[in-house]
Amino acid sequence: MITGSRVILRSKNLADARNDYLWQTDPELAWLDAAPVVTIPFEEYLSAYTSELRYSAPIRYSFALETLDGKHIGNCVYYNINKTKGEAEIGIMIGNRHYWDKGYGTDAVATLVNYVFTNTSLNRLHLKTLSSNTRAQRCFLKCGLTPCGHSTRDGFNFVLMDIERNRWQKEHARTEDSSKTDTGK
Repeated sequence: MITGSRVILRSKNLADARNDYLWQTDPELAWLDAAPVVTIPFEEYLSAYTSELRYSAPIRYSFALETLDGKHIGNCVYYNINKTKGEAEIGIMIGNRHYWDKGYGTDAVATLVNYVFTNTSLNRLHLKTLSSNTRAQRCFLKCGLTPCGHSTRDGFNFVLMDIERNRWQKEHARTEDSSKTDTGK
């Protein structure tokens, strides 16, 4: 488990399948993820989900996103890990709308970025988000990611954003220095 100030990132498990299925069959959530809506029956989805949990790829690490009191509200991931280039892509989805615009996404992304840069040798994390998803872009900016380009895929326009380890370290050091000053240490 990886604990942030508002969320816990934990390993995915079979009990997450029902929520994940509901979120992936939701047209608005699928659109925000620029993904097709899942249309297969739950039993078929559960079979594939079970297989994915059992045989996860070493280039992808998925986490369930929980509130501090244990409510599963979404997922985050770092994937397409390229050790040669020292980079990976990150993604997040808050599936439970009751937790939108309350800082859970920002804490989840910051917690994931901190975890990756503290526990791996990766030097760059990047993502793509819909150009129209300004809420997500604000979240990513708060977490230190900055725009680095644009792309189009399957009729969707994306803003590309990234953060490099050296920039994260500088910001992380500045935040630690600020908290020491605030507490008088």
